[in-house]
Amino acid sequence: MPRRVAIAAFLFVSAFPAAAMVGGAQAVDAAAPRHEVMILSGRGNLCTGVVLVPDLVLTAGHCIDPALPYRLYELDAARQPRFREIAKIAVHPQFSRATFDANRATADVALLKLAAPLPESYAPAALAPKRPRVALGEHFLVAGYGVTKPRDNGTAAVLRRADLVATGQPGNLQLRLVDPATQGEKPGLGACTGDSGGPAYELTNGKSLLYGVISWTTAPRLESGCGGLTGVTPLELYLGWILRTAKSLGSPLGP
Repeated sequence: MPRRVAIAAFLFVSAFPAAAMVGGAQAVDAAAPRHEVMILSGRGNLCTGVVLVPDLVLTAGHCIDPALPYRLYELDAARQPRFREIAKIAVHPQFSRATFDANRATADVALLKLAAPLPESYAPAALAPKRPRVALGEHFLVAGYGVTKPRDNGTAAVLRRADLVATGQPGNLQLRLVDPATQGEKPGLGACTGDSGGPAYELTNGKSLLYGVISWTTAPRLESGCGGLTGVTPLELYLGWILRTAKSLGSPLGP
């Protein structure tokens, strides 16, 4: 297995650049409705999440420490921090921190029930249905609020997206994505610190459907860091849990 890093960042709550680049990925227009949110722990650790309905967010299980409180975090038009409260958190019962830390696939998903619905500036993402196995070279769009390079915390809190392709042997336990221009041999596009829990969208008939969440990353040639592989936990095996748990939290998905 490659050496990987769990990608929850420590966020310094201060002014951040209004726009930036990550390996060439253009920052997203801040005025456009978005599916993605920032999640901040009581210790200042930053992760990304995906809105499923206005009061329910999906993220990575490894982003959640049961001993810590969590809130959504955002910057207003004046780049001042604003927080939104989280009422309940549910981590998949089969998620194993020890398995994750040992660089093996686990149920790295969690749901956050918000105390109040998000405004219309946030748009729910649609879950992808079960599908045939991912094909080598298939394109996915990843997104997150992480840094542009490890330990560069001043570049966090800006939503960025990148178009990556499937590599290795895609399966329903784990998906590895890579910049098609660099193939993981030299620095390229990909997730970095703070992008954990962010989405990997498949593109179907012109629509972006949520296929998985970002779990880990490597530097080029499987070294520790960013800019090489982006590891995604597919949601296929966990759709039943997501639907049941959303309903039990009072935020059912779909009709």
